Amino acid sequence: MTLSMRNQLSGTVTAVTAGEAMASVKVRLAGGQDITAAITVDAVRDLGLAEGSAVKALVKSTEVALATGPVEVLSIRNQLAGSVTGVATGGAMGSVRVSVEGGELTAAITKDAVEDLGLAEGTPVVALIKSTEISLASA
Repeated sequence: MTLSMRNQLSGTVTAVTAGEAMASVKVRLAGGQDITAAITVDAVRDLGLAEGSAVKALVKSTEVALATGPVEVLSIRNQLAGSVTGVATGGAMGSVRVSVEGGELTAAITKDAVEDLGLAEGTPVVALIKSTEISLASA
């Protein structure tokens, strides 16, 4: 299946914690970084997810926020360190490519944010992604 979602990171499920309707799925990305996805229990069952399952973590570029360093005391658990590999800006929005261990992410952020953070090729950043904004697909 081909998707318009640019952010597709390969990984392996390391844990599944199911609740009544939702599950927390921990994934070790190909680069060694860990992320957590909050998906429905039905999706866990339908995808056959269990420890050791190969998956792709999918994230819309509009759901990736950027910071110029680690952020503490924040509910967003997924913080992937990387560096900017490209920036394109238009009148209002910007597209920032970020290299992370084992892959690449694209963040769609405002042009003002690009300028305020001083983002340019080589800038170290941390990509912030809420667990509820990560979808999983079997690989």
